Amino acid sequence: MAIGIAIGIILFGLVLAFQLSHGKNKKRRCIIWGVTIILAIAPFFSWLVGISYGIYVGDGFAGGALMVILFLIIFLSGLLSLLVGVLGSNEKEIIEK
Repeated sequence: MAIGIAIGIILFGLVLAFQLSHGKNKKRRCIIWGVTIILAIAPFFSWLVGISYGIYVGDGFAGGALMVILFLIIFLSGLLSLLVGVLGSNEKEIIEK
């Protein structure tokens, strides 16, 4: 049951981010996808993989360690995308000047 809820949240986040970023400029897309990665994908995907791995090997500590490592890697990639969107310059502003 919990695995289905986590998959549903990930899919809902992906669909919502795709709908919100469709037709937007690069800066806005980076912001939307960065927030989506941080809030929806990183915690739930790392939880799914960590729990699955922990059950597979029969060791909860291995699953927890994998969960933490995956969360940090995915979270940092989302933070990088968000910062590129926030701090990056807009192409239209450069062309107009």
